Amino acid sequence: MKKTSETDAYDRSAWIEDEFSGLDAVAQAEWARAGRVSSTELVDAAIKRIERVGPLVNALASVDFERARERACRVASTGLLAGVPTLLKDLLAYPGLPFECGSRAFVGQRAQAGSDYTDALDEAGLIVLGKSTSSELGLLGTTETLACGATRNPWDLTRSAGGSSGGAVAAVASGLVAVAHASDGGGSIRGPASLCGLFGFKPGRGRHRSTGPMADSPFGRLVSDHCVSRTVRDSAAWLAVTELRDGEARPVGYVAEPLRRRLRIGWYRANGFGHEPEPDVAAALERTVQLCASLGHELIECGGPPYQAAATSAAFFDLAGTMTAGLFGQLQQAFGAGFDQQRFEPFTRELVQRAGADPIAGMGVAMAELSAAQMAANQGMQAYDVLLCPTVPFTAFPLGHIGPTKPAAEVIAFTERLAGYTAIASIAGWCAMSVPLHESFAGLPIGMHFAAKPGHEAILLGLAYQLEEAAPWRQRTPGRLKGTDGTAA
Repeated sequence: MKKTSETDAYDRSAWIEDEFSGLDAVAQAEWARAGRVSSTELVDAAIKRIERVGPLVNALASVDFERARERACRVASTGLLAGVPTLLKDLLAYPGLPFECGSRAFVGQRAQAGSDYTDALDEAGLIVLGKSTSSELGLLGTTETLACGATRNPWDLTRSAGGSSGGAVAAVASGLVAVAHASDGGGSIRGPASLCGLFGFKPGRGRHRSTGPMADSPFGRLVSDHCVSRTVRDSAAWLAVTELRDGEARPVGYVAEPLRRRLRIGWYRANGFGHEPEPDVAAALERTVQLCASLGHELIECGGPPYQAAATSAAFFDLAGTMTAGLFGQLQQAFGAGFDQQRFEPFTRELVQRAGADPIAGMGVAMAELSAAQMAANQGMQAYDVLLCPTVPFTAFPLGHIGPTKPAAEVIAFTERLAGYTAIASIAGWCAMSVPLHESFAGLPIGMHFAAKPGHEAILLGLAYQLEEAAPWRQRTPGRLKGTDGTAA
């Protein structure tokens, strides 16, 4: 590849374009249903893009192209996303594929079974090409693992794609696939989407089908699985095929149109820690307020969710350490002397050490603090339909700035800054999204964060369609991608 300077930023003409690279996932499925393309052709084109561009961004943990081609030959070309190639984050088990969770400790492990969630993806006709990279066990806000190396941001290959869904966003932003599975327990969809210029949606708690036994654990309740995409309709379609249809909440279905009602939107600058965003992001927030007002919505400046951010952060990491300590205990029982903690990254091991000698008691304290934060945040949400703030207070940061070998206190302090806006939506169980509305002066993406009460996914998606119409972001891509209908952007 040709470098443009002394940095690792490559000539943008290196990004491969083909007949399908400019189509979003919904358009690919439409072409397949109309007989304009076969699923095999879509898969083969994606494989070629992965083989050429994949090494640049390092977004793939594993692939199984033979299996994907076999499935493409027999998948039915019906459904919103039928025949569309995709990737799954390496924290989601899928039968027969590697399941390594971004860790050297699990290299070579393969999943024997999937889940209701992966069954839904199969039923929808999606074709899994492989696994995208993740930080180890999803614990870090950057994807720079000792197992797979650094995943790079397609907008600037010297910068992080974020985490823990760094591989998913790098794959979609570089055009390897149109849509990719991701998961979010504190901002792991929304933060990386902001850093890479994608639409990143997080459904509310209990909205989607189960991803497995861990989904019901205390930490698992914070996590929502969904996707990252270039268009709102791809995300809406993914939700339609994965949502829980027999739960307490009324199904959302496929939201396909802009919102037709006026919203009361509260907006705020400082996060729960009192940190203000960097100037480029602050200016982008002001422009977003003006944009929403121009669409007819009522905008009210507010103080943001009223919760104790420092205590909540401590509880979050205590809970993560306790759950990881439980995993270590299970592995110790299973492998005895064969279990080697040193195969895990230093940050992961330090979280376990912080869990202490009585992790059960620690879990109770952490859960009580998170419950208090949820109650406080919900009280702050009552006066509004939607809350607006930055997604991340800065643009993509350099690779190596933070990572699994840094001291835990340093990592946690950076994470509090990185996820200072997004984490409360996971703790409260809200639905939330990062919308790629802006760029910095240097040309790096800036996402804006919108959150709503559980069950209001349709409101957020309808608002996202409005924003997409008013301020289209498809042109702002690192690979000069075409429009979703195949026309040049």
